[in-house]
Amino acid sequence: MDKNKIANVDYLNYSEGTAESRANFIQEFGDSFSNMGFAIVKNHGVTAELRAKLFEVSKKFFELPDAVKASYEHEKLHGQRGYISKNKESAKGKSVPDLKEFYHIGQTVKDNDPIKAEYPDNIWPKEVIEFEAVGQEVYDTFENTGRNLLRAIALYLDLDEDYFDIKIHNGNSILRLLHYYPVTDKSQIPEGAVRAAAHGDINLITLLMGGSAKGLQAQSLDGTWISVDPEADEIVINIGDMLARLTNDRLRSTQHQVITPDEASWTKPRYSTPFFLHPRSDMDLTCLDACISDASPKVYTDMTAGEFLTERLIELGLRKK
Repeated sequence: MDKNKIANVDYLNYSEGTAESRANFIQEFGDSFSNMGFAIVKNHGVTAELRAKLFEVSKKFFELPDAVKASYEHEKLHGQRGYISKNKESAKGKSVPDLKEFYHIGQTVKDNDPIKAEYPDNIWPKEVIEFEAVGQEVYDTFENTGRNLLRAIALYLDLDEDYFDIKIHNGNSILRLLHYYPVTDKSQIPEGAVRAAAHGDINLITLLMGGSAKGLQAQSLDGTWISVDPEADEIVINIGDMLARLTNDRLRSTQHQVITPDEASWTKPRYSTPFFLHPRSDMDLTCLDACISDASPKVYTDMTAGEFLTERLIELGLRKK
């Protein structure tokens, strides 16, 4: 396999295929994460109708006046629920904020799991009536798809297929409705600012419903920036830092960024929807023994998912020390 190539796989080969097609899916899917940290998946369970509904409610919300949107921003929640205003988040190690605004939907605990006490309630904008129903449907769909894809990853790592199931049950996952707002006067842009500076994700895996415009790039092992351009009916999957820690970098958490590929792109909005699949806060991220060897010595200190998340939110400027 070309180590600079992002695999494009059909989920049905895993869920409904023969033993051979299932094994081929697991190998190709996992190898793509080992080399590029990214894969593109079709037949993933998110329907065209649901994508269209999500785009519509996202567009309706972000077109509201800034003052109205700001009423759904609560600093004490550290960006974990509700609205996060323009130019608030910066990539790790960057002093210039990204040119974006977004809205966060989190876990709804539906059983008597005591972990509910760790999560704030979701915030639903009353100006967009269908926001809650559509947002919850997308959240549940992505959570289910992510669980299934983690089962394939577990098999690639020679773990039990259900290794991650209990670790992500009522996990701290976040659905982000993301708006890269148009810029008509580039003189107002801070020097060095882009739509999303190069960064790695925090979580186990990210499931991304493709942007409404091009611009996503991933960095290959040799440092080359490669465009990630899924079709409308495909989703992009990438490895987050938590899974990279667990596998001692056998699976790569790849640096990625969102750029404006041409001058015209600055004046057009870009919408996308990543689902950051997180485990429960008490998941142990200690490197798997099978991923440690003389050739690949352990590179990460031991910590839980909750400890790591807190550390990264401080680095991103969303939480105070």
